[in-house]
Amino acid sequence: MKVDANIAYDTHKETVLDVFQPAGFSAGKRPGVIVIHGGGWVGGTKEGQWDNFVRRYLEKGFVVANVEYRLAKAAVAPAAVEDSLKAANWFIGNAAKYNVDKKRIAVTGGSAGGHLSLMVGMTPKSAKLGKPAKVAAVVNFYGITDVGDQLAGTNMRPYAVTWVPDAPGRIELAHRVSPMTYVRRGLPPILTLHGDADQTVPYEHGVKLTKALNDVGSRTEMISVPQGRHGFPKEKMDELYKDIFAFLTRTGVIRQ
Repeated sequence: MKVDANIAYDTHKETVLDVFQPAGFSAGKRPGVIVIHGGGWVGGTKEGQWDNFVRRYLEKGFVVANVEYRLAKAAVAPAAVEDSLKAANWFIGNAAKYNVDKKRIAVTGGSAGGHLSLMVGMTPKSAKLGKPAKVAAVVNFYGITDVGDQLAGTNMRPYAVTWVPDAPGRIELAHRVSPMTYVRRGLPPILTLHGDADQTVPYEHGVKLTKALNDVGSRTEMISVPQGRHGFPKEKMDELYKDIFAFLTRTGVIRQ
């Protein structure tokens, strides 16, 4: 493979990404995928995405953009969403340079990375969070779909409170950065994978998003993982990627 590391897509020191290109000749343009790491918007790094994300797409012939963004210690919400949209648009804008078909670019991530992937795929111009990104599909691993749900009550999580701190307009901001807010027709196909024993992001987050998308006639699928917790073992990931690549084939991202 060929790697271009730590390319700046914006002016902040954290806003960099790596582009991985598969080795070997390609007769035509390749599919692309944007990988966004998790960590509750407060931790995690792009370097931690190799085994579960980057390597698997490279082996399938994808060009991979592996994204870093501002965590809460550098900037609270909505910075991570704004950065993710800028990174996605940077990759789309540079698709020709990397021999990528910009009509076959997916976005994926887990947990907060799943949330940010959903936001990349779903955020409209009216949200005023940045230029919308035209991606072909979203693969969401147990992403947060309703940020407000994690700010109070039984599902409150410290990482969410850190990312959306107590301040005037907090609930409105949580609504603005929640995928559930932007459910509508005409979205890219969305695949959600979620364990029904997830101890961090409730399983209902994935269920409710999938139902809402189905109700408006937007293309969506969900894979429930029985007894699946927050993060799946390698053996389960091996199994799930067969389904993921089948989904990306059905949606036209992968061409046979």
